Amino acid sequence: MVERLRADYAPDGAEHPGEFPYTRGVSAEPKPWIMGQYAGFGTPASSNLRFQKLLAAGVTGFSVALDLPTQLGLDSDHPLAAGEVGRVGVAIDSLADVEILMDGIPLERISQVRTTANSIGYIWAAMFLALAKRRGVDPNSFGLFIQNDVLKEFIARGTQIFPPEASLQLAVDVMEHVSAHASRWVPLAMSGYHIREAGADAVQEIAFTFANARAYLDECVRRGMSVDDVAPTLFTFLSSNIDLLREVAKFRAARRVWARLTRDHYGALDPRSHQLRIFAFTAGSSLTAQQPLNNVARTTVEATAAALAGVQTLHVCAYDEALGVPTEAAATLALRTQQVVAFETGLTETVDPLAGSYAVESLTDELEARIWGLLGEIEDRGGALACIGSGWFQRELSDAAYRYAVEVESGERPVVGVNLFPSGAEPLEVFSVDPGAEAEQVAAVRRVRAERDAAAVEHALDELSAVAKAGGNIVPACVVAVEAYATVGEIVDRLREVHGRWTPTTAF
Repeated sequence: MVERLRADYAPDGAEHPGEFPYTRGVSAEPKPWIMGQYAGFGTPASSNLRFQKLLAAGVTGFSVALDLPTQLGLDSDHPLAAGEVGRVGVAIDSLADVEILMDGIPLERISQVRTTANSIGYIWAAMFLALAKRRGVDPNSFGLFIQNDVLKEFIARGTQIFPPEASLQLAVDVMEHVSAHASRWVPLAMSGYHIREAGADAVQEIAFTFANARAYLDECVRRGMSVDDVAPTLFTFLSSNIDLLREVAKFRAARRVWARLTRDHYGALDPRSHQLRIFAFTAGSSLTAQQPLNNVARTTVEATAAALAGVQTLHVCAYDEALGVPTEAAATLALRTQQVVAFETGLTETVDPLAGSYAVESLTDELEARIWGLLGEIEDRGGALACIGSGWFQRELSDAAYRYAVEVESGERPVVGVNLFPSGAEPLEVFSVDPGAEAEQVAAVRRVRAERDAAAVEHALDELSAVAKAGGNIVPACVVAVEAYATVGEIVDRLREVHGRWTPTTAF
């Protein structure tokens, strides 16, 4: 039997794992990551059943997919929500839905509850604060992981509701409140994943993400908060793509850049502020509808890259996600892929096992230099908000996505089953949402409105409006509104009266 390498092994004079600038990992101790699967569809009741099965299969963290109306602050019975309710995630209209979604799931057994709440991060935080209170559970007894990175919505996804400046304020409200009242929670996941999915390369993914992070941290500092109060609560959410060695190097370079950014630019003293915690998600954009079973091989390679790089939490895409919401069997196989990599390969027995490899070390140095260069260019252009306002971020991603598509079309970038070794169509069972789910959810939200205390809701919403107009932190008022069963749409409508509506000003 080969003797296991010491976790802190390093050549003479070289950096050890768990040492600044954390190139080799934020901890010297090898351990498996938190395993989660992205799930959510239809009604809260149907998603709850899927969560129960994933929990039984060994999941230690949930990634809750929200449907597009919820992400955009629309109730399920809003005219614009028609046809989209429960399609790409679960519909959440009020606290009643969260109570159903988490029914029978002991919060204290869950390491993380992650979600796509970006433009409504403050509502998601309020709902789980209210849920914990109703259950008599300390919020710090479980981990809530709120994406809450609204700036990348303007760049890559498009679920923004308010103008960028107001959106930034609301996101920082969550960071401020959570850091003071639920310090185990993650109030912001600096999200490069969607930027990468929109066409970015590895350098753009990290540089654009950290530029956005600087905007959030700058606002925290402006409010009088210490970076050391906030940075230890943050995660970054990154893609683990198919180019294995470059992806390992990317994660290593990102940790190094973040450590130096927080220490040298912000003067953070707490070592936890320097440690970039990473939630990796295998690349949905690498999945193909052609020969979809090939995606099992792709996601295995991508999960291996994340394991070699020492991430803290991981999601593996299901092989059928290029065609729709994963089937239960496909989601289970994706979880099993993580478990095989974690428990059978030995990769979790050594921290940063590729350290010292010429290829990985040189790629790490190259990517770090290029990330710093692009961060400098963004600062020269006025920072993240200025680059959003001018459309520069969006143009850069559009150009990168076009170059990628041309490479695939020309065959310069080989994709097995698409431009290399293609074959005829392969039959595959595709998941379909119950067509009656939308009507069921519409009836549910109307029932909540009919049964709640209307006067209490109106009073809570008035208080929310007052706090927002005064420029205060809205999270406490939002908790009161949620507890009265105000809906997502009603809360967003009140805030829209204060902050206005986002409209694009730049063509690109």
